[in-house]
Amino acid sequence: MTQLNDKDLQQIKQKGIDKLQIDKQITSFVKGFPYVKLVAPATVSSGLLALSPHEVDQWIRHFDEQKDRFNLLKFVPASGAASRMFKHLFEFLQEFDGSEATVAKLSAEAGFNTAAYFIQHIRKLAFFNSLSKKLDAAGSNIDELLNNKAYDRVIEFLLSDDGLGYANLPKALLEFHAYPAGSRLALEEHLIEAFHYTTDEHNVARVHLTISPEHRSRFEEEISRATALYEKLLGVRFEISLSEQKSSTDTIAVDLNNEPFRNEDGSLLFRPGGHGALIENLNDLEEDIIFIKNIDNIVPDRLRNDTYRYKKALAGLLIDRQDKTWDYLDLLDSGNLMSEEIEEIRRFAAEQLMIAIPPAFDGLSEIEKIDYLFVKLNRPIRVCGMVKNEGEPGGGPFWIENTDGEVSLQIIESSQMDLKNKQQSELIAKSTHFNPVDLICGMYDFQGNKFDLKEYIDEETGFISLKSKDGRDLKALELPGLWNGAMADWITIFVETPIITFNPVKTVNDLLRPQHQPA
Repeated sequence: MTQLNDKDLQQIKQKGIDKLQIDKQITSFVKGFPYVKLVAPATVSSGLLALSPHEVDQWIRHFDEQKDRFNLLKFVPASGAASRMFKHLFEFLQEFDGSEATVAKLSAEAGFNTAAYFIQHIRKLAFFNSLSKKLDAAGSNIDELLNNKAYDRVIEFLLSDDGLGYANLPKALLEFHAYPAGSRLALEEHLIEAFHYTTDEHNVARVHLTISPEHRSRFEEEISRATALYEKLLGVRFEISLSEQKSSTDTIAVDLNNEPFRNEDGSLLFRPGGHGALIENLNDLEEDIIFIKNIDNIVPDRLRNDTYRYKKALAGLLIDRQDKTWDYLDLLDSGNLMSEEIEEIRRFAAEQLMIAIPPAFDGLSEIEKIDYLFVKLNRPIRVCGMVKNEGEPGGGPFWIENTDGEVSLQIIESSQMDLKNKQQSELIAKSTHFNPVDLICGMYDFQGNKFDLKEYIDEETGFISLKSKDGRDLKALELPGLWNGAMADWITIFVETPIITFNPVKTVNDLLRPQHQPA
């Protein structure tokens, strides 16, 4: 095992990391992580529910009738930097010098995700007025700059801290959508959406945002402004809490020989552990039912009706399944069951909770069956919206087999798949849906105790990537993803949702799509 000196141990201790955790991480670098073993894609005929309009209405009614029994909250990972949204604009700035040749090259560019398309349609973007005002304050006029083909000046002002500083802000703080009354930040859109399905009987809507420490003051400033505006407009009170990714979830980096990578001053290099680290932030929350959605997956008001309907329907389904699970757990806990009752619970687990019951279950004694079902049912529950695959990249719903031979439903990312394996590739090709990150989570057990979410992580589902620092190559470790390995041992129910519920903003040009524009 790698030798660490006293300064290393002190640094590790200051970060709140156990030395044994470092040893495990370095072992993971040496061994690597196994690919998952896909058994079959989850489809409407196997492992994925498709609700009829009547069923959607039914579950919405159930949610509306039952929701006041629970504390509800919307959880939004909002710390991610927006810099990748502007990759094509940074590339443009490196090449464009205002010469006739570069102007001609720009004019010849075709395609949606190009700098040419961005410049041509820049007036349609929600932040155009803010950018114009910033340029005015600096003694420039945006119309004159565009007419004079000084495109680099306009884009530099959009990205740099001298202007709007969008390259260094998180997506949450970017203006996403334009309305007659003014533009809204992505953050604001999530508050308004949360109002529609987390508002309780006391007229309080709760939202939790994970943020980066360097942007805390800006978040607090924008939240103060937004809540003052929308509390008055909507007649609601917002309770908004913030948390940062814990330093103790950072992971050690190693060199290509799997020795700890050291900074120029000799200290160990640690890197953020990816969105899987946020399971700690989620675990710290006290609410009963938590809605999870990505910050960039938000559309304007005019297109959100289906989102509201399906959020409520999925939550109504969760409440129903959770209540029945709790009733059966009470029965199992008593240990006094007839064989017919055991069979009823087995069918419920298989058919309504999508738990794969192995054939060996039939050979167990009644006591063993009771113990087995109790363990399988006494876990956190999540209902996950899945949209039809229309060529978008990203993870999807699959039946997988773990190293113990157990089969379960999981959200699997492409990095976890063995794409070179012919049999596995054939299964991937048959996949019909993918993951838009649309989760509703039940956080308490049948006795009213909050689950410790750290107990349900599959540590074998991390990810290793190659990076560099100071011109030197290194290997970085990401923790099991928040909705992948970090929730691997949850009860998982997949439900088909409409494609309109998934409209992420991966590049700034995505804001020019019809789904992000005014009607």
